[in-house]
Amino acid sequence: MKIVVLNNCVKMPILGYGVYQIAAYYECKRCVLDAIDVGYRSIDTAAAYQNEEAVGAAIIESGVDRKEIFLTSKLWISHVGYEATKKAVEESLNKLQTDYLDLYLIHQPFGDVHGSWRAMEKLYHDGTLKAIGVSNFHPDRVMDLIVNNEVVPAVNQIETHPFYQRYEDQRFLEENDVQHESWAPFAEGKNNTFSNELLVSIGEKYNKSAAQIVLRWLIQRGVVVIPKTVHKERIKENIEVFDFELSDGDMESIQSLDTSKSQFFSHRDPEIIQWFSERIEN
Repeated sequence: MKIVVLNNCVKMPILGYGVYQIAAYYECKRCVLDAIDVGYRSIDTAAAYQNEEAVGAAIIESGVDRKEIFLTSKLWISHVGYEATKKAVEESLNKLQTDYLDLYLIHQPFGDVHGSWRAMEKLYHDGTLKAIGVSNFHPDRVMDLIVNNEVVPAVNQIETHPFYQRYEDQRFLEENDVQHESWAPFAEGKNNTFSNELLVSIGEKYNKSAAQIVLRWLIQRGVVVIPKTVHKERIKENIEVFDFELSDGDMESIQSLDTSKSQFFSHRDPEIIQWFSERIEN
């Protein structure tokens, strides 16, 4: 498995398994066990996914040494602020049945994120959190954290896929030594990702699926990726992307699919910000 080295020298697999929208306990546990069985060593969950218990149980049942698993979870908006964040981390650790997290992210850029960040910095220095970062932060919000705090975010996990490619965001993150991580690499199937004519045609050249082409495209850009599927054959397929390399021409042709906008919602939309703020417990 190819790895990336974060700005604090922590090593992170470039490909992991995401469990978003797998809330059912036994299904999530089975999926994580399947992922570990076929070779994944990075698992991405979040308090908001309501499946941390299943993830923790699967890791223990797998028999794989905890030190070999790169485990990520995230702080939900209902727990922003210094004290609430410390409590939220403790709850996640208990549910995951572990005494540390390899990566912990602020899930959304709303509310008292600076208070949360200071709590995360303390837990980082204590060794409870091996690396800390953010999710869904645009460059201005990332820079706000950088200039007003001690620890630079190790990761920014943002929507990134062929229809929202985020090259400018990636350049900014690289300039500031923050690792770019993709969520929704397949755009959750929007725009017929899996049957897209261009992606399918490129896949035929390498005897790979459109999904594998997308993952390989992100990996060659140096973007960490965490695809999600509940089907073991696809879990296995998604990890089989290290035995080929896209040509420069193919990498460039995929850029033609970019719409330069989110396929879900904008974190800068005032109505979206208001919706999130109504869910923050002050």
